[in-house]
Amino acid sequence: MSRFTRISRVAATGSTNDDMAAMLGEERARGLVIVADYQERGAGRKGRSWIAPPQSALLCTIGLPDPLPASDLWMVPFWTALAVRGGLRSIGAHVALQWPNDVLLQGRKIAGILCVSRVTGAYAWAGCGIGLNVRRPSDAAAIAQISPPPAYVSDVVPNADRDAVLDAILQCADAQYDVLESPARIIREWEAAAGLPGAHYRILLDGTEQPFEATALRLSTGGALIVDHDGAQREITLADARVLRA
Repeated sequence: MSRFTRISRVAATGSTNDDMAAMLGEERARGLVIVADYQERGAGRKGRSWIAPPQSALLCTIGLPDPLPASDLWMVPFWTALAVRGGLRSIGAHVALQWPNDVLLQGRKIAGILCVSRVTGAYAWAGCGIGLNVRRPSDAAAIAQISPPPAYVSDVVPNADRDAVLDAILQCADAQYDVLESPARIIREWEAAAGLPGAHYRILLDGTEQPFEATALRLSTGGALIVDHDGAQREITLADARVLRA
């Protein structure tokens, strides 16, 4: 039986991540999937907003059934990205991963991942937040404010619907659940899905105005991206930079 069969659906909420965070560590959160048609406060990294017109996106947070070492929390977003990628590929949407938490379809962002956690001593409970564009809105004005323009599953799988996409992702998450015990394997699989080494990145460090070009080499333990910049290796941490796209 799948670990992720309990699904709580709401028409609207502030944030599925906030809803999950409020119950992490409790029995009711273990393996629970919270799904919303609309989020009033959808957020990305560093408080950036996630814009999704009602019923156009899969907006959900998956509660991991078991605690994991708090020192391994960094790997949860990368594991989640692999589950999203695997689920989408199974329905015909062949996506790529981009550091730190983006899923791309034909070079455009189709999904973002933001995880929440509750640490208790040496262990932590985690919720995997996913915002995934599924159906392109018929009203172009609904997404005109999003820059750069996003991609949607329906761009390549015309009949895709949110329930089918969610089911595919949950099946992949369940099949790959034991990989959470192997950070090294997550690194290897994420690097392959992100085209490392060799992927081109345009990086803007926090507090600076000019981005720089670099070639990604590998993912480090801890989630930093190791890049080649002007012939020298450089470590870009999750906290101090953003990746720019045209």
